[in-house]
Amino acid sequence: MNGKYALALILALQVSMSLCEIPAPDQELVDKYEAMKSVFYKRLLNAYSKIQAAAAPVVDKLSESGQGQATKDYIEDLQSKPEFRSAVKIATGVAQEAAPLVEKARMTGLGLYGHYVRPYIGTQLDGAINHIKVYLDQFMPAE
Repeated sequence: MNGKYALALILALQVSMSLCEIPAPDQELVDKYEAMKSVFYKRLLNAYSKIQAAAAPVVDKLSESGQGQATKDYIEDLQSKPEFRSAVKIATGVAQEAAPLVEKARMTGLGLYGHYVRPYIGTQLDGAINHIKVYLDQFMPAE
């Protein structure tokens, strides 16, 4: 009997979900989002390279000490273990499988934003982002 209720519930949910259609995002909004995302990743990579260059002398000093060498040996030993390698393979597989779901969720979010939210706060949000870009260009440039 419980199986019949579960089946009826699943069918009712499918019908209710098919009645609410999520709008597709505008191509202009998608292009703007992709441009902002690529600039943000460039900013992160540039900041990482600066931090790495600044930390290189400290890491060299630590690697000469006994504690630094022990840490380096531990990391190399950990990377050679098959358990670690299999965990890395599982994590990359999960990430590859989740990529289409993340993209679908992103497009759904952009569609909902473009249809319901953007007409009301789109100009204020765009102004705030442009205002923040000025400070980001000073402290965390993309180039």
